[in-house]
Amino acid sequence: MSSDAPDLQNLFAKADRLLDRLHALLPADGTAAIHAPDWQAAPAFRLRRRPGALAQAVLEPVLARSAIRLDDLQQIDAQKERFVRNLESFVAGRPANNMLLTGARGTGKSSLVKAGLNAFAARGLRLIEVDKSDLVDLPDLVALVAARPERFIVYCDDLSFDEGERGYKELKSVLDGSIAQASDNLLVVATSNRRHLLPEYMKDNLSATYTDDGELHPGEVVEEKISLSERFGLWVSFYPFSQSEYLVIVDQWLRSFGLDEAAIAAARPQALVWALERGSRSGRVAWQFARHKVGECGA
Repeated sequence: MSSDAPDLQNLFAKADRLLDRLHALLPADGTAAIHAPDWQAAPAFRLRRRPGALAQAVLEPVLARSAIRLDDLQQIDAQKERFVRNLESFVAGRPANNMLLTGARGTGKSSLVKAGLNAFAARGLRLIEVDKSDLVDLPDLVALVAARPERFIVYCDDLSFDEGERGYKELKSVLDGSIAQASDNLLVVATSNRRHLLPEYMKDNLSATYTDDGELHPGEVVEEKISLSERFGLWVSFYPFSQSEYLVIVDQWLRSFGLDEAAIAAARPQALVWALERGSRSGRVAWQFARHKVGECGA
C-alpha cells in the first residue's frame, strides 16, 4: 500500500467529522435555520446572511440606532396620526393592520418607522429589518418569534420587486394567503416609492377588458401586480412638500441644532437655493441643509 494511504484516511476521517458538524447545524430540510438572538440586547435587529457556503441567516442587534422622535417629524401630521394609532393598537395587543408607507422620496416614511420604534420600545416593541433579498427567510422568522412576549415589526425599507424576484411569494403568503397564519405579535411594515411594489408598464394594460357600458376591468397582469399591495391592511401615502412646508421643516431642524430665530430667518433663502439645486423640497433635503448650515456656522 502507498505511504500516502494513512494520510488519505486521516483526511477522509476529518471530512466525515466536518460533515457531521455541518449537518448538526442544519434542520431536517437542509436549509440554514435562524437562531434566536439575545432579545434583550437591543430593540432593533437586522436579518443578515453570513458569507460562506451555508449563507446562514442571523439576527444582529442594532446597537446604535436613530434617535429620531415623533415630534421631530413635521408637516406629516395626518400620516403620523394614522401610523401611531395603528401601532398603538398593535402594542396594546388589539387588532392592527400591516402597513405600507408609499409616496415621494424623502418625505419621512422611514423616519416615521424609526420614530415609532423609539416611542414604543419601552412597551415591548421590537423591530427586525429585513432586506428584500432575505424575504425568503420570512416564514422561518415568523415561526421564531411566534411564542415571544414582545411585539415585533418586520420592517422592509424601500421595498420594490422586479419580475420573478425572490421573496415576493413569501411576503405575499405571510401577509395574507398562507394556511399557517402569522401570529398576532408580528406586524409587517414596508416603505416604498411604488404604490404597488412592482414595476408597471403600458403593455400591462393590453389584457384589460371594456364592457358595453364603458366600464374598465383590469387584466390578469394588473390584478397580479396589485395583489401584493392589497394585502397590506393600511396604506399611508406621503406627498411632496410645498415651499412653505419645506421651510417649516428647515426651521425645525435648525432650531433643534440650537440656532436662534434671527439666524433661522436669515438661513431661509439659502435653504430654498439648496432645495433648488437638488430638485427636491423634501424632509431629507431640509435635514441635509440644516446639517450643512450648522456646520458652516460652527454652532
